[in-house]
Formats: sequence, C-alpha cells, structure tokens
Amino acid sequence: MGFLKPHAERIYALLRIMTGFMFMFHGMQKLFGLFGGVPPGAPPFIVYGAGGIEFVGGVLVLIGLFAAPAAFISSGTMAVAYFMGHVIPNQGNILPIVNKGELAALYCFVFLYISAHGSGIWSVDAARQGSKS
Repeated sequence: MGFLKPHAERIYALLRIMTGFMFMFHGMQKLFGLFGGVPPGAPPFIVYGAGGIEFVGGVLVLIGLFAAPAAFISSGTMAVAYFMGHVIPNQGNILPIVNKGELAALYCFVFLYISAHGSGIWSVDAARQGSKS
C-alpha cells in the first residue's frame, strides 16, 4: 500500500538503469584498466571472463535490451564471484559482513530480480515492442 506504488515501474526502471551502469564500470575496470586498473593478481579468466560479462551484461541491463537473460547470467557470475572471492578465501565464512562480499551478494540478488521482472519501461525492449511508456 506504499505511497510510492504509483511510481513503482519508474523506480524499477531507475534500479535497472543504475545497476547496469555501475556493473558496466566493473567490466571497464577489468577489460580496459580504467578506474584504478585491473585488480592485482587477477587471473585471465577473471579479467576477460568476468570482465566481459560485467561490461556486456551491464550495458544490456542499462539500456534494457535482453535485460532478463543478461541479468540472469550476471546474477550467476556474481554468485560465483561471491563464493570464489569471498567465502573460500575466508575459510568458508559465508556471512557477507565478515567476508566483505556485500557488493557481490547484493548484485547477485538484484540481478536475479531484474531477470524475473524483465526490461520494463524506459528500455530498448519496450521501444521494440511499441510500448508508449
């Protein structure tokens, strides 16, 4: 019954756009050495594999083109990143506040929601379908 209910679709669109925008920067960091450069010691599969998914997935989610499948793949990537980069190195400690994996966990679940919801308004997919929103 929230007071923002009439604006839910626009707020969702902003969530999708900003999530894609920020995720794209992680890919740009890995692939192009921007924003502080490639994380030290990152193996090639992280730089090119995860970096590619972050960049392409971020752009697709940002513009709302095939956002659901792009977000699903991005969600899985962040789940793998959470366990490989945060749980395993911290002796199996699964708590994000302890293993410093809050961002990976949050991205994982936000992308899971976007994959269930789809592109929504203010997206290339909506424009391709002739939506007037």
